[in-house]
Amino acid sequence: MEDIFQWCKEGNALQVRVWLDEPEHDMNQGDDHGFSPLHWATMKGHNKIVEMLLLRGARVNATNRGDDTPLHLAAAHGHREILGMLLRQKADVNFTNEHGNSPLHYACFWSYETVAEDLVHHGAKVSIANKYGDIPLDKARGSLAKTLHDIAVENGQDLKKIKFKDQSWLGMKTRSRDATLSRHKGINFKELDLKHKIAESHSGTTYRGRWQNNDIVAKVLNVREITARISRDFNEEFPKLRIFSHPNILPVIGCCNDPQNLIVISQFMPLGSLYNVLHEGRGGIVVDTAQALKFAIDIAKGMAFLHSLERTIPEYFLNSRHVIIEDDLTARINMGDAKFSFQEKGRIYYPAWMSPEALQKKISDRNWEASDMWSFAILLWELATREVPFPDQSPMEVGMRIALEGLRITLKPGISPHLSKLIRICMNEDPGKRPKFDMVLPILEKMTR
Repeated sequence: MEDIFQWCKEGNALQVRVWLDEPEHDMNQGDDHGFSPLHWATMKGHNKIVEMLLLRGARVNATNRGDDTPLHLAAAHGHREILGMLLRQKADVNFTNEHGNSPLHYACFWSYETVAEDLVHHGAKVSIANKYGDIPLDKARGSLAKTLHDIAVENGQDLKKIKFKDQSWLGMKTRSRDATLSRHKGINFKELDLKHKIAESHSGTTYRGRWQNNDIVAKVLNVREITARISRDFNEEFPKLRIFSHPNILPVIGCCNDPQNLIVISQFMPLGSLYNVLHEGRGGIVVDTAQALKFAIDIAKGMAFLHSLERTIPEYFLNSRHVIIEDDLTARINMGDAKFSFQEKGRIYYPAWMSPEALQKKISDRNWEASDMWSFAILLWELATREVPFPDQSPMEVGMRIALEGLRITLKPGISPHLSKLIRICMNEDPGKRPKFDMVLPILEKMTR
């Protein structure tokens, strides 16, 4: 049996690389103690594997059963280079485990002076108290306490003791191995605890709930009758949505296929979709120009990855409702919003984001990569204007007018000239002249400098 955890412990970088190349493998699963592959590689000091996992999108702030993040382990074992990699990936420098200890507590206790200094320079607070009332400086030996105190003062830290605060409720635990199903294994409906309805659409009803100690969303598909053929097609198509190997793709983690229900299960994200964040104020997030560009880059990276695979799903329509925002404001393409082959063929519900040819032609007759690029252009416009395209018209009217009357979004004067130019290029009326996502990424990244 393949054991990613053992390979990460041993430092077998070749086997880890081969394992990661399979999109269906979940690098953020936890073993029986909640240690992810990143936890083990960090603890054992395997720099190359840590770097590989981070590049592939491993969750840097995932916690094990004791609420240790990889940063706790890097600090506790004195792995300074790995600590630097984790900090560059925005690891939470002040996260506390079940004992209330921060990474700085451990660096001080084990007298890793340079590691402790690095942590304080990156914002680690010297005055966080653990469950027992001890701050990191209480654990420091010799002159280290004074050195760290002086660095904290230089960096403007308030040295007043900060009382212990339980952070275990934040829901950062690794997914259990049971919650990362094998390709053909399904979930028993009775195992799902569906607490309350959070959304309803033409394709299905979405509930928030719990499964295998994981916070989930479960989408119950709208299917008039679950025939033997539909059940078979669901079993064949569902595994293609389990794309765990990219940080900007949100995979489906499980499914339920029984005579009464077809259910797709994904990880719960409190902020919801990009549409929720932009137009409904979810999370109170201010989407300034810099954040808008970061969202655009994340989406482009995710779509570039999807386009590098074989056509994995029957239909996927890119729009702001189908992009999920993580707590750290990473944008991820939601595989749970893919449309199965047996779902309402020919029905379209968000035409404002769709290209003219996607509205006119059958799937087999259109360039789906070029159609996705048109949809991305609408997303860029949406991010730049914070507006919904064609809000005063019905979806049917919008679809008809885009396809037959040349209805297009208006590039307003407030949009930067560079972004306006990119939107025009991505919306070229000739699908063959639209760029690929890997061509768009360098342009977007240049705009952030």
